[in-house]
Amino acid sequence: MHHPGPPRFTTVGTAVELAPRDPNPEIEPSVEWSILEAPPDSDVTLGTDAVEHFVPDQAGRYRLRMTAPDGPHELTVRAYSDVSRPARFAIDADDLPAADDVWISAPFNDHILGADRARREGDQYVFETELPPGRHSAMFVPGGNYHAAVRDTVEIEGPERPRIELDATVEDGVVTVEATPYAGPTTVETDGDLDVEFYLDDRDTLAGSLATASRTARCDLAAIEDSIRVHAVAVGARHSIADTVTVSADGNVSYPNEPPTWTDDATMYEIFTRSFTGQADPSFRALEGRVPYLEWLGIDTLWMTPILESYAPQRDDDGYERGGPHGYHTLDYFRTASDLGTREEFESFVETCHEHGIRVIFDLVVNHTSKHHRNFQLASTGVDDYREWYRFDGNSDPETYFNWSSIPNLNYDSLAVREFVLSVVEEWAPVVDGFRCDVAWGVPHGFWQEVRDRVKAEDGEFLLLDETIPRDPLAHENGFDLHYDTTLYGRLLEIGNGDRPAESLLEAVRAEQREGFPPRAMQLRYIENHDEDRYLDEHGRDAQRAAAAATLTLPGMPMVYYGQETGMSHYRKPMDWGGDDELTQFHRRLIQTRNEHAVLRRGDLEDVSFESETDRTVAFAREYQGQRVVVLLHFGDGTASIAVEETLSETDLVTDEPVDLERTDGQTTVAVKTVSVLQARTE
Repeated sequence: MHHPGPPRFTTVGTAVELAPRDPNPEIEPSVEWSILEAPPDSDVTLGTDAVEHFVPDQAGRYRLRMTAPDGPHELTVRAYSDVSRPARFAIDADDLPAADDVWISAPFNDHILGADRARREGDQYVFETELPPGRHSAMFVPGGNYHAAVRDTVEIEGPERPRIELDATVEDGVVTVEATPYAGPTTVETDGDLDVEFYLDDRDTLAGSLATASRTARCDLAAIEDSIRVHAVAVGARHSIADTVTVSADGNVSYPNEPPTWTDDATMYEIFTRSFTGQADPSFRALEGRVPYLEWLGIDTLWMTPILESYAPQRDDDGYERGGPHGYHTLDYFRTASDLGTREEFESFVETCHEHGIRVIFDLVVNHTSKHHRNFQLASTGVDDYREWYRFDGNSDPETYFNWSSIPNLNYDSLAVREFVLSVVEEWAPVVDGFRCDVAWGVPHGFWQEVRDRVKAEDGEFLLLDETIPRDPLAHENGFDLHYDTTLYGRLLEIGNGDRPAESLLEAVRAEQREGFPPRAMQLRYIENHDEDRYLDEHGRDAQRAAAAATLTLPGMPMVYYGQETGMSHYRKPMDWGGDDELTQFHRRLIQTRNEHAVLRRGDLEDVSFESETDRTVAFAREYQGQRVVVLLHFGDGTASIAVEETLSETDLVTDEPVDLERTDGQTTVAVKTVSVLQARTE
């Protein structure tokens, strides 16, 4: 069915991409868009392309119609008031080398160099725009030289996004959907101030209407023809990310925004695929021989950097890679890389991982291709039917993000591109257990929603992880399950530098509530990956151990990057097998402790009152099914004393050995080198 998908929720002035699903270039001439209903005073119009970008000009509800070969389809677009405020970025001009132009590179312009130019004001470079409330960063890039770029960060005051969670029950033939809205944790609004709006998915058929009252929606089960999807949004000064519940005609209830069930207990390990075997053969056969190590370490989820045929490595004068071996310059989406092995050998590797209880996450690179991809070569010379595959600017130069000149962006306004990428998804989804979606922020969210519906169609256990930097709660709306926790990552860097107290990591963990992530969203906790410098190299061994311990004891899915546990200082070089044995054992004990204690995987995060002589320490608790543990972390050198108002057991769950502690009037003082995890108890 070509229906464009679920309702869209946006703000005035923010474009919504409209596109037929099940795309096929042959249907393009027969796809037409029209506006059936719009708010009063709206003058918005739609063009004649199959893929349109609809920009609401008034707050309210819009009803759109798409006519396609399989008939007419209607789509609801709800536009809320724009809450953007003035934002001013500024840096000292002396901090940049001389350049004819200083460009702005930021998430709000998709890091397209040349989109925005800074102006000189006295001894500063300045850029002004309007942005929604929250924390925003922008880089001032002199003449396109990112190595010399300087960043400024601003905090825009204003209301936080609310959040919402749906719960559905079926009883006595009646379907009841209850909405629980949550106001932002530091906003002046309360939960009671929020309104709730319910929307029946335009694709679904219900005999009669969905009866709504305040925070409840109801219908008769018998009125459901096949299944219905009910969407809800919390509305205050801002609107929330929508939550969704699906109810089938037989009374089965599911939550499309919920991550796979297995993610609650998972620990991820990322490998830089061609480096993981060390200096040896990087093939799938060789990788297969390393699987017992992952099982021994306690890992159950493996993310591999790309394994498809890609462009060979090249380096500039500064030694920066401009092609493989990382694999992000794809040449052939249906063939595994020749240096790694055949598809059959890859499938054997995946099967071996499964035999050892390890799921495999495939790195899906569909924002761009290599400039050496056949289709780009045809597009760049103007060959009919291929020019539309990529985005070109007014000078006929290919659009790229940052200065990634060797990986031009695909054009998702093309039905041919959409059809092609969905065929890639269909090719690899049956082989693996999930996709890590590279540069996910560059691909339209509506397209990711279609990908989600396809890969989740069978059982919903397929994982979708987005690379969106900085993270964006919109990515979760009927889209991704798991998100890079860029907020905690940045905070752990600040703690490692001594720029923030260790206690501030709890604020960073809870930032997802301020940022508006839905309650069902899951965050990936990490201290490094294939794009970032090694934490150990930047902040030292003591801080690295504590940061790793934080990711493995906080809520969310922890991730270890290959070589993190062996003390590697370079983020892409061959694995240092047997490097730092003590550090390896430290990571293994932490992972095993998490695997053995459900409270560390599923427990709620609770505050703990604590005292210490240094700001390099923090304490927090996890609670689950009547069990409570207290986690004590020390990011500094030597040993620190941490006093908590808890009665704690003497056995450290990480080492299974007694700890040095003293009890006085309900307070326990513990000597902590890096991490201690202790049971709380009543006496």
